[in-house]
Amino acid sequence: MWPIVQTAVAAVAAWYLAVLLGVEHRPAFASIAAVISLGAAFGERRQRAVQLIAGVVLGILMADLILRVIGGGPPQIGLLVVLAMAAAVIVGGGETLVGEAAVSAILVATVSSTPLVRLEDVLIGGGVALAVHTFVFPPNPVTGVVRATSAVFGELGIVLRDSAAALSVGDVRHGESAAAAAENVELAIGELKQAVLVGSDTARWAPLRRPTRAELDRYARIVSHAEQAARGARVLARNVQIYARSGRPAQPELGDAVRELGLAAWELPAQFDEPWRGGDVLRMALQAAGRATAVAERHPDLALNEIAGQLRSIAIDIVRASEAGETTRSPLFEAPTEELLAALPFPEPAPS
Repeated sequence: MWPIVQTAVAAVAAWYLAVLLGVEHRPAFASIAAVISLGAAFGERRQRAVQLIAGVVLGILMADLILRVIGGGPPQIGLLVVLAMAAAVIVGGGETLVGEAAVSAILVATVSSTPLVRLEDVLIGGGVALAVHTFVFPPNPVTGVVRATSAVFGELGIVLRDSAAALSVGDVRHGESAAAAAENVELAIGELKQAVLVGSDTARWAPLRRPTRAELDRYARIVSHAEQAARGARVLARNVQIYARSGRPAQPELGDAVRELGLAAWELPAQFDEPWRGGDVLRMALQAAGRATAVAERHPDLALNEIAGQLRSIAIDIVRASEAGETTRSPLFEAPTEELLAALPFPEPAPS
């Protein structure tokens, strides 16, 4: 509902501002330009939003000039729609902007007004959209980052869950599912980076959102560690898939270690709201790595050693991400990887 309310306010504000400035008695194009501009700019960085709004303004004006050269009529409307949609694609607009560009072209061709009035209307609408987007109702920059972070570690947990199932029962289908989920993690990482960029930009330019900068910094610090964990998950899923296809014996104990690491990944996003969960993430991740190491030591198989090594690497990345998201720097965050691994809580050996 928030973008809907924001768009409605911009449309009304553009209308009344145009009337107040004496541009036109019924300034429809001011409201139209505000609606299209906000639809194009929502969720974008400020520089990108300005570019898209400028593209909307330029598109409407160019459609008006072309119409006055080639005249009116159904064929001319079709040509304007083609030109407007092509221009929207060129400026990098999404499906919404491309569709709204076609609507604006039809309105330009059918609504009577003088070129000067349309120019003023469009400039007022675009300016109001930018002001509303930046100063009046700036989107909450933390919301998008929170969702993107949850998506990254949610998909990472799925990779580890399916990998654990493949190891526990030797099922190739679970290995294939893990490999597919690993690709989703990579996509989620890209969305997280974009969300952090947009959020930081909004917090920098929107006075109402500046208090969120400290919270955004917490999320921004985990991006590099999440990216490394995603790379490790892709390699782990591939190695697990190869192991399952090789027909080697199932490894339920190693599967349990991988599954526990998946629980740590799922737990991590919750610690931003409940910091006490950071201890659970640390415990589960390091315990999973310790169990994997113990399994690898009892089974001197090169393939198992590779899987265990990759699991240890992902565990460290998860620990680093957890520590990076803390409000205060922990001694563990500065510790080298070897020191972290030395602290692994190895499980008690099973009785013979």
